[in-house]
This record gives sequence, structure tokens and C-alpha cells, in this order.
Amino acid sequence: FSYNNSYHSSVKSAPFEALYGRKCRMPIAWAEVGESKLIEPEIVQETTNKIVKIKERLKAARDRQKSYADKRRKPLDFSVSDKLLLKVSP
Repeated sequence: FSYNNSYHSSVKSAPFEALYGRKCRMPIAWAEVGESKLIEPEIVQETTNKIVKIKERLKAARDRQKSYADKRRKPLDFSVSDKLLLKVSP
């Protein structure tokens, strides 16, 4: 519950909010009943816009993490007589 309602910098919102398009009701507010809406074209368009925005934010986070890893990665130099351990996963 806590993880899904915590702010994530890569998505710039909570995972619950990104998935459902609204903030999660806390357990203390479960007794409150709200009006439910049918899916209207505006809601569909709003959801589509949110999905596009989240995809852009995830791509930006992925690019930021890649550039960080690329800066710190060192090239591996091997010569012909070097002995290496090869890890083979099952």
C-alpha cells in the first residue's frame, strides 16, 4: 500500500495514481462514497494524455540512468592469453 502510494521520481507521481488516474483513497476515507462516472470521450482523452506523459517521463528516467551508467562504465580489455570465467545460467 505504501509503495503504490509513494511519489516516484521517474513517473513523477505515485504508481497507483499513474495506473488509475486518481489518488488512492486512504483506509480512513473508505467510508466516503463518491459519484461514479461512465466513460466519456473526455475521460478517455485525459487517460490517453496521461499515458503519453508517463511514457515520456519513463523514457527520460531511462535515458538519465543510461547516461549515468555510461559515464562510469570502463571498457574491458582482453588479450588472447587471458583466462576468463564464463558464467552460464541454467
